[in-house]
Amino acid sequence: MNEPIIHIHELYKKYKDADDFSVNNLSLVIEQKEIFGLLGPNGAGKTTLLSMLCGLIKPTSGHFTISGLSYEKNATQIKKTIGVVPQEYALYPTLTARENLRYFGSMYGLKGRELCQKVDDTLEHLGLLKFADKKVDTFSGGMKRRVNLIAGILHNPKVLFLDEPTVGVDVQSKNVIINYLKELNANGTSIIYTSHHLTEAQDFCSHIAIIDRGKIYAQGTPRELVSTTPNAHNLEDVFISLTGKELRDDA
Repeated sequence: MNEPIIHIHELYKKYKDADDFSVNNLSLVIEQKEIFGLLGPNGAGKTTLLSMLCGLIKPTSGHFTISGLSYEKNATQIKKTIGVVPQEYALYPTLTARENLRYFGSMYGLKGRELCQKVDDTLEHLGLLKFADKKVDTFSGGMKRRVNLIAGILHNPKVLFLDEPTVGVDVQSKNVIINYLKELNANGTSIIYTSHHLTEAQDFCSHIAIIDRGKIYAQGTPRELVSTTPNAHNLEDVFISLTGKELRDDA
């Protein structure tokens, strides 16, 4: 039996001067080749959890492994194993798309003809090759999202973390992004994804965990979650049933 791609055991995170834990005794197993959705309202702990898994912040306590590796012993190896696509654009606006991607590819150790070919192939695949030499600050939101995605996958990561990868994009760009992610997954990349687009998540994810107040309230396939929640017809009904109707606006 294959080892889980991610194994989280009793993970806690409490920020300095905070009253409550952002992640509170969270345990979770994510299998290889899943498209795993982490869904929750604002302030639920999703971004904190992703930040720990990406090695950006340290847990207060608890433990997790990625592909059997821990940051305590194998940080460099893990960073080569994962790809990260943040919600905010991680791009240099005054550089062209090609310049941005060659820069990010070089950070992952790609170089020369291999890097140039990979950049051009992926730009073409996502409908951006004809804009390759235009500055990113002239791009639409959907175009920036696609370049942002490419920057995180040039090194063929085994695990890809996506934080709201289709927020603020047009329908056509969203379809291109989702279809490309499905291709990556079919070729063996495990995907961990957060989104507020519940219909998208229901269609896209093979498995989902609903998180709130730093804890997992439910997990399963989208179909399992809908079928086991009273009076639920879709994932949005499940979400509201578990997390309530209270507004979660962030100031």
